[in-house]
Amino acid sequence: MTVEFPVLDVHHHVGDAFRALGGTLAANASAEEGARQELASRLEIMDRGGVEQALVIPGHGYERSRGILDTRVQNDAIAAYRDRLPERFPAAIGIVEPRDGAAGLDEVERVHDELGHKGISFHTRFQGVSLDSRWIRAYVERMAELGLVPVIHAMDETPEEALWKLADLARALPDVTLLALDAFGSYEATRQCFFVADVAPNIVFDTSLSYNFDFIEDFAQRFGAERVVFGTDLYSHPVGRRISHILGQILESRLPDTDKAAILAGNARKAAILAGNARRLFGLTT
Repeated sequence: MTVEFPVLDVHHHVGDAFRALGGTLAANASAEEGARQELASRLEIMDRGGVEQALVIPGHGYERSRGILDTRVQNDAIAAYRDRLPERFPAAIGIVEPRDGAAGLDEVERVHDELGHKGISFHTRFQGVSLDSRWIRAYVERMAELGLVPVIHAMDETPEEALWKLADLARALPDVTLLALDAFGSYEATRQCFFVADVAPNIVFDTSLSYNFDFIEDFAQRFGAERVVFGTDLYSHPVGRRISHILGQILESRLPDTDKAAILAGNARKAAILAGNARRLFGLTT
C-alpha cells in the first residue's frame, strides 16, 4: 500500500500469542531461527501495509512461574527487540503485574531508568486483576511522575477491562494522559467510547479491533483528531498476517489531511492538546 503520510502503529505485540491458549508458535524452530522469522514477517507486513514504524509491547500471555523475574525477562526482551531496529521500532512499552504489589513499583522505576521504555502496558484480562485495582492506580501515579505513558487495554466485553473502569481511573487522575487500546472493539463499546471521552478528556484511543472507521471518524470530528491514534493490535506471526483494513479507511475518510496525519503518527510522536492542556504521549523525535 502506498501511503502519503508517515504511519506509526502504536500497538504491536511481540511474543507467542498461542502460549496463553496452550499452544506454541514455532515448536520445530530454534529460538534464534524463530526470532529471525518473527522479525522478517513483521517487517514484511509493515512494508506491505504502508506502516513506517511501530511501538512494540510484549504479549501478556507469558508464563510467570518465577513471578516478577519472568516479567523482567519480558521487559528486557522488548528493549532488545527495539534496539535491533530503532528506525522501525522507535519505542518499547513494558509490563508490570499488579499482583506483584509494591515490588511492581521497583519494576516501573527499572523500565524507565535502565531500559528507557516510553510506557507500561496493562491487559488485566491476562493479569488476574480488574482495571480498578488499587495497584494499577499506584503504578500509574508513579509512571506519571516519570513521564511514562499508561497504555491500557480496554476490551469492554471482558469485565476486568470494562470501559467504566477506564473512565473511573482517568477521572481519578485528570492530569495523566491514558492511551486506551482496543476500546472500539464492538458497536456497543464504540458508542460507550463517546460517553467515556466526554467524561474523561484525558484519554486517547487507538483504532485497534474496530470493524470500520466510520464511527471513529465521527468521534474525531466531535472530540478532535488529537484523541485518536493509529493502532492495529498486530501479534507475532502466524497470528498476525496483515495490517488492519482501518488504515485504508482513514486515508479515504472525509477528515482533513492534517487530522489524518495526526492520527497516523503525529499524535503519538509529539504532543496532543487535551482538556486545554498540552499532554504528551510518547514524545518521539523520529
